[in-house]
Formats: sequence, structure tokens, C-alpha cells
Amino acid sequence: MDETTQDAIEELHALLDRARVIVPFTGAGISTESGVPDFRTPGSPWMSNKPIPFDIFLASREARIEAWRRKFAMDDHYRDAKPNRGHRALATLVAEGRSPGVITQNIDGLHQASGIAEDGVIELHGNGTYATCLTCGWRHELSAIREAFEASGEPASCMMCAGIVKTATISFGQQMPQQPMLRAHELTMSADLYLVAGSSLVVFPAATFPVIAKRNGAKLVILNREPTDLDPIADLVVRSEIGPALARLAN
Repeated sequence: MDETTQDAIEELHALLDRARVIVPFTGAGISTESGVPDFRTPGSPWMSNKPIPFDIFLASREARIEAWRRKFAMDDHYRDAKPNRGHRALATLVAEGRSPGVITQNIDGLHQASGIAEDGVIELHGNGTYATCLTCGWRHELSAIREAFEASGEPASCMMCAGIVKTATISFGQQMPQQPMLRAHELTMSADLYLVAGSSLVVFPAATFPVIAKRNGAKLVILNREPTDLDPIADLVVRSEIGPALARLAN
């Protein structure tokens, strides 16, 4: 780690130490260190298993079959993923009462696995560790869906109402979930330090939250390997892997 990066990390921890309310906002970069592939790394398995747009999923049985095939193919890439130092560091902030919760664009459930309670994780893009019925909302576990799918080749339908079942993620073209968006806005407005960790900040409307925090007077810190479009308005930019940058909190 070069001296410039180390100095930035020291400044990051000084800001964390002084902050009253820290709100982390996380993206794919925090989970790549756990072996979860992101969308933009060359050769990413997402390129051959792209999520199917919502309207196509609804309209076509064949599209639903393909969507489930791609879902289980991706699950096989990170079935053994565990929370890393970045996840554990943020869990420490929540456990110590320094953060009211984590806002995440991720769907992997690793923040919950790191010890943060369900109501402390605001999932803007849903959760890929279970499925729900689009008609009645009944929760379905993926293990049972996969067993039935691999036996029959048919897309999942609801055991309660026979409706279409889909992973509990927000697909392209699907309406953003109202309650998580409202809760994310509430947390964003409470922050005096807003910590973006591992997000490229190119997916909207989620990427508007750091701007809202900055306009509301919060210090904005962006911790990411690559530049983002919001770097010019940030109070601090740290070019680093998240685990090493936050390791002292995780420990």
C-alpha cells in the first residue's frame, strides 16, 4: 500500500472517530473480497448470466425458465461466500451504536450474515437469498425451488396461490421498493458522515443518496478501487480495497 493511500486511510479513520452518525452505503465492491462476482470485472460470470428484464420475465414461460437457470448458475459461483473484513467492520459500527444501519445495493445477504439484524440492512435492490410470489408475497426458499426446477425444468409457481415466483431482487424495469427507499432516505438525512464503500455510483436512483447526504451537510467519503462520478464532491476519496482500509474496525 503506497503512502498516499495509507494517509487517506488514516484520514478516513479520523473522520470516523469524530462522527456522531455514520451511514454506510455499500455496493458490489465490498463483496468481491468475499468471492462474489460484480458486473464490471472483465470475464465476470454475470456477462453470460445477465438478469432478465422484469417485463420479459413476466411475459414468457421460457424467459422464466432461463432466469432460474441463470440464477442457480450464479449461486454456484458464490455459494460459499462469507462476510469479509469490510462487512465485519460495518457490523461493528452498527453494534457500537455509531451507525443506525447499512444501506446496500447488494443482494447477497452478507451484511446480515456479518451480524447486522435484518432491520438494520436497507436493501435497495432486494435480496437474492430467497424468492417471493409476485401475487401474494409468500416467501419461498431457494433450496426447494431449485430441487423442483432441476427435477421438472418448470419455472417456480406459488404453493399458496399458483402465482409467478421470482427471486426477491429488483430486476431491470421493476419498480423500486417503496419502504426501503423511504428508510434509506431517512438514514441518509440523519448522517453527519456518509461512507460509500465499494459502489461505482452509476446505478440510479440509488446513487442519488450520497448526493442527498452531501447537500444535507454530511461529510461524504468514497472508498472504492476505481474513480466514481461523485469523487469531485467528496470530502475524502480513498482508493483501496475495503477490507484493508477498514481492517482495524473489523479486528
